[in-house]
Amino acid sequence: MLKDRYDNSLTTSSSAACDAYVKGMDLLLSASAGTEAAFREAIAADDSFALAHIALARTLQILGRGNEVKAPLARAQELALGTTSREQSQIALFGLMLTGQGAAALERIREHVKTWPRDAMALAPATSVFGLIGFSGKAGREQDQLAILEPLATTYGDDWWFRTVLAFAEIELGQIDRGRRNIESALAQFPRNAHGAHIKAHCHYEAGERADGLAYLTDWAAAYPRDGQIHCHVSWHLALWNMETGSTAKAWEIYARDMHPGAAWGPQLNVLTDCAAFLHRAEIAGEPRKPEYWRDVSAFASKWFPNSGVAFADMHAALAHAMAGDGEALAKLTDNAKGAAADMVAPVARAFRAYARSDWDGTIEALTPQLATHERLGGSRAQRDLIEYTLTSALLRAGRNEEARRLLSSRRPQNAKGGAFPVAGLA
Repeated sequence: MLKDRYDNSLTTSSSAACDAYVKGMDLLLSASAGTEAAFREAIAADDSFALAHIALARTLQILGRGNEVKAPLARAQELALGTTSREQSQIALFGLMLTGQGAAALERIREHVKTWPRDAMALAPATSVFGLIGFSGKAGREQDQLAILEPLATTYGDDWWFRTVLAFAEIELGQIDRGRRNIESALAQFPRNAHGAHIKAHCHYEAGERADGLAYLTDWAAAYPRDGQIHCHVSWHLALWNMETGSTAKAWEIYARDMHPGAAWGPQLNVLTDCAAFLHRAEIAGEPRKPEYWRDVSAFASKWFPNSGVAFADMHAALAHAMAGDGEALAKLTDNAKGAAADMVAPVARAFRAYARSDWDGTIEALTPQLATHERLGGSRAQRDLIEYTLTSALLRAGRNEEARRLLSSRRPQNAKGGAFPVAGLA
């Protein structure tokens, strides 16, 4: 029987379909361009290959094309009975995830990997900060992320994909040296692994290595195509680091060319969150507010994320609406917040609205209680610096300079390495 790269049997008699599927797996797991084409090639070689159909459905979901998953999902489910127990289980868990049942899908993954621990395609949705654990809305979800991976380290050995996701989990918990070793191992095996390059960027970020991070990622990203899955997000890292190292014009060039709605290519979630976060952090760093940019991002949020139930998306949508002055869109989102971290969306939105109106005391009052568990909102530590810096900026503007310094020195001390914090007025 034909097998994937992890020695899992595949229900297809077509070598061409198998090869295209294995290629698609690596492209998907590395956030490379061409994933959809590879899985469609596998289907063209063998339309009865169930896993190729479910992999295509998952790819379309990741690319922000959830309206297109119904047909490949249905085809995979139709073919499932003729496949192995592992394939049936994988199709079932993806079926849950693709129909909005994330919590149930996560539990299914936990059970699945007990029997088939090397099913990387099934494990992958539970990994990373944008995965099912990352968006679970739970306090302590960073520890949960590492806990699902560490027991599998021996099983996967030095596999580049596993070392990539393990490194991210370690870095998010401040285990920088371990994370650095793992991500360097992964990239030594597969240098064009986009997730790997991205996670190495996070390693540099968490270690306060701005210049090194910018140099590495600028060089790596030069050959990363615009249709790469995380091109927009890689551009966010580049724009921030350029801003923070004094290349302001370059930062705005990257934003306009590679991130702004209508210019960026990529999942809508990345476009929303990266644009809103960059615009706000630029203002916090001392750049004047860009009303026309904020209006575009607010309109994009209203179109794609009117009330998603994903706190990370809703938080950034609220920021965009607040900065654009769209009180009606902001009220619709906050009055009807849903999802596992819905209780945090409204106070964070109030803080952003207060900040937009230069109400520094209101910002501080709304945002301070959220610090203790803001990992529930989702995203990486680097992305949640949006909250840390917003509060710091409000404290400074309220004349509470010493509180601002204590906040950052206690919560994000490494970010001061290699230069001042990117918050105007802190020096």
